[in-house]
Amino acid sequence: MRRIANFLWTTILGGVLVVVPVAVSTVLVVHALAAVTALLQPITSELPADVALPSIIALVIVVVVCFIAGVVVRTGPGRWAQDALERYLLDRIPGYTLVRGLTGRITGQEAGTTFAVAMVEIEEALVPAFIVEEHDDGRYTVFVPSVPTPAAGTVYVLTPERVHLVDVPLTKAVSVISKWGAGSRDLVAAMQPPKV
Repeated sequence: MRRIANFLWTTILGGVLVVVPVAVSTVLVVHALAAVTALLQPITSELPADVALPSIIALVIVVVVCFIAGVVVRTGPGRWAQDALERYLLDRIPGYTLVRGLTGRITGQEAGTTFAVAMVEIEEALVPAFIVEEHDDGRYTVFVPSVPTPAAGTVYVLTPERVHLVDVPLTKAVSVISKWGAGSRDLVAAMQPPKV
């Protein structure tokens, strides 16, 4: 009974960690579009009612603002402002760091070993995991996701000989976890020798 309760809890929590950021982002975009449409209302009120121009203009403006924000965070002051916002606000939101790391890994914007796919040795088994960080002494902090919800799981600190990097895209590892382990042979086949 306890295992069932634990499974239900971790699955629901994992779902929340995936759904909430997507829902919040969607709500923010919808509100931004509504606000821009309202601002454009005096200009577009003279247009025929069957023209969907206000919504199209609002969408274009939101996309342009997102593009400008992307350009700004590529500058020194913009990067500093983004880092400060993440450090003092966003990193305190549960699940934000995980979602940011996974998103960066999926989009190819984050390189190195952070959130790299790995197979780790836990007791006598190999377990799919994501590397969270590498310590100065060579050990790794790894996140072992729960099946079938990759956003919930357990954190371990392991020695390097128990961590095997896997040369597959993050999306492949997430797919294997979401499918109750189906496709694990591809992860095992792509394992690299441990770094010692």
